[in-house]
Amino acid sequence: MTTLVPLIDALRGGTLECQHFGAVAVVDTAGRLLAHAGAPHWVTFSRSTLKALQALPFVKAGGPAQFGFTPAQVALMCASHSGEPMHVQQVDGMLARLRLSHRALQCGCHVPLFAELGVTPAPGSYDERHHNCSGKHAGFLAWCVQHGQPTGSYLAPGHPLQQAIRREVARVTGLAPEDLKLGIDGCSAPNYALPLSHLARGYARLASGARDPEFGDSFQVLAQAMTAHPELVSGTGRSDLALMRAGRGDWVTKVGADGVQVVASASRGQGFALKVVDGNKTALLAATVAVLDQLGWLDARQKEDLRPWRAEAIANTRGTRVGERRPAFRLRAAA
Repeated sequence: MTTLVPLIDALRGGTLECQHFGAVAVVDTAGRLLAHAGAPHWVTFSRSTLKALQALPFVKAGGPAQFGFTPAQVALMCASHSGEPMHVQQVDGMLARLRLSHRALQCGCHVPLFAELGVTPAPGSYDERHHNCSGKHAGFLAWCVQHGQPTGSYLAPGHPLQQAIRREVARVTGLAPEDLKLGIDGCSAPNYALPLSHLARGYARLASGARDPEFGDSFQVLAQAMTAHPELVSGTGRSDLALMRAGRGDWVTKVGADGVQVVASASRGQGFALKVVDGNKTALLAATVAVLDQLGWLDARQKEDLRPWRAEAIANTRGTRVGERRPAFRLRAAA
């Protein structure tokens, strides 16, 4: 089987200029491969698509009820947020319940992603709370407080929190813990590489919510929070906000850095994971909409709502159309 295939072609003046290669895996909750493009078992780091599963040990242990976390705050634990006031407010609320300062967050600090909207924040006006992963890290700290574990070393791979995450991620995705390949993410947290097909299965199970026989109660909390508050999982003008709104409560979606996207449908009991190996985000989102279209998940309204994310037109700085992007693949039914 070919390992990687062209997913998106970019043409300028009718001549092929760029090809974005990758792979897609479509599976059901049992992990059965339904369709694919390229190698469905391609191993890739999950990056921020892992966040909802990283929250699983805390939710499974009753953390949200214990600390009074709202569904909005649970959504932020699963977020790659933009650091907008609505996001920082939720982080502040979580930390207040833990009686911890934002300095306990070990995610570091970067320019908030809302800068992509054309608003340049002044130096010194942002801190760890504005980091896109601060909600996840607040959830990490909450687990430590909940279980009486040290908060100063919560990112160490050997910390009880990270060991619990590794065990649960393995169970959800149908792997053994030792099969998860360890790396360190941009926010300094442990992250895992795994086959696309297994990552897709994890999200298919997550979206199924209460129907999952093993994690139903926890998945119900996580999936409902994400679909009810996509603006907190993502941010103004961001892709996961657009995808989950288009899904009308049926789709649980999460993007990850360097070309990873996962989408799952609760009603269908299916999910797909996609990797664009050059990490091009425009191509990733165009390919994601193409997969949704080829699977038949889009009605006319959804096709129109998601049309901007196809990024079909390539324009120059004067706004003149000089090229186009188009899907270069067809999903193949599994044998």
